[in-house]
Amino acid sequence: MTSIDPVALAQALIKRPSVTPKDEGVLGVLEAALAPLGFACERMPFSEPGTLDVDNLYARRGKGRPHFCFAGHSDVVPVGDLNGWSIAPFAAEIHNGTLYGRGAADMKGAIAAFVAATDRFLSRRAPGFDGSISLLITGDEEGPSINGTKKMLARLAARGEAIDACVVGEPTSEKTLGDMVKIGRRGSMNVTVTVEGMQGHVGYPHLADNPIHTLVRMLGALTAAPIDSGNASFQPSSLQITTIDVGNIATNIIPARARARFNIRFNNLHSSATLEAWIRRTLDGVGGRYQLAIEVSGESFLTPEGRLSAITEGAIESVTGRKPEMSTTGGTSDARFITAHCPVLDFGLVGTSMHKIDERTPVADIVALSRIYEAMLDRFFATGG
Repeated sequence: MTSIDPVALAQALIKRPSVTPKDEGVLGVLEAALAPLGFACERMPFSEPGTLDVDNLYARRGKGRPHFCFAGHSDVVPVGDLNGWSIAPFAAEIHNGTLYGRGAADMKGAIAAFVAATDRFLSRRAPGFDGSISLLITGDEEGPSINGTKKMLARLAARGEAIDACVVGEPTSEKTLGDMVKIGRRGSMNVTVTVEGMQGHVGYPHLADNPIHTLVRMLGALTAAPIDSGNASFQPSSLQITTIDVGNIATNIIPARARARFNIRFNNLHSSATLEAWIRRTLDGVGGRYQLAIEVSGESFLTPEGRLSAITEGAIESVTGRKPEMSTTGGTSDARFITAHCPVLDFGLVGTSMHKIDERTPVADIVALSRIYEAMLDRFFATGG
């Protein structure tokens, strides 16, 4: 029986222009590859008022424990300036040993590697294999992440399905395949502070209350000192002001209100709740009338180094000969939802071209990544999970 070619499957996935939250048939391509391997494929569409509908795929082979899950996303970001691409973003063409296309690195290449690795593993272990392997694929990772992984996990938990370990195929490698694994992520919160004042003429400031002056003092107080110094597992937390908006087109009017937005990427020394309390204390200390709007996309988390990280490290070394750095740097991933259910880490292709024009990845890296994932399965199930 011919095994699945991870590069050919990656090309088939890339050819489906699944810009979030559209599916465009990409999950059907996966189902067609997984069903012959004995996977039970289940679509999990979710909706919520104010958001776009999203289709997701949960595919599982086996019913027993231990249960190993590959998680990822089939949606991709928009292509941007189409004229800037040297190769059509959904043509999935290979040039000089490199696969080009939106999703090649983030993360259709890794999904194809999941499937090819599982195919080879099962061809050696079936029919005696009595554990479970699953793929949890969302179409809502590059979007608001409301109708995807979080709701899928809740459905699995509600019906008693437990996952023992999970690897998310985000492009975590920095320069060379296998040089970095993410064992945790910083939390992220977006904050909008609106300061109320009193509109008036700039020539009569005593008859007005300038909210911009208050807002500037508030932002100064928030950024006067670092939030923390980091720790052995995480870099320091970071507060970055992203906008200051007044909407005032006149030069002789003191505006009635001023608004600023900032993001905090925070380590495990804090939670979003403790940071909100700190923000309010700081603003109250400045004084003034204000409102806060806070959106938390995820809390910080850390998967302590243990069996899953050891399995991953050993698998990477066996294929590439290099020992990866265990890191918590970078942005967020859906691992922030999975951590509440089982040990999880992120590991995938080199991410230098993700979200960029001419996104690409060497075809040799896709093949090697599938071998690493296969070695992970061998190690995981050899130790009983």
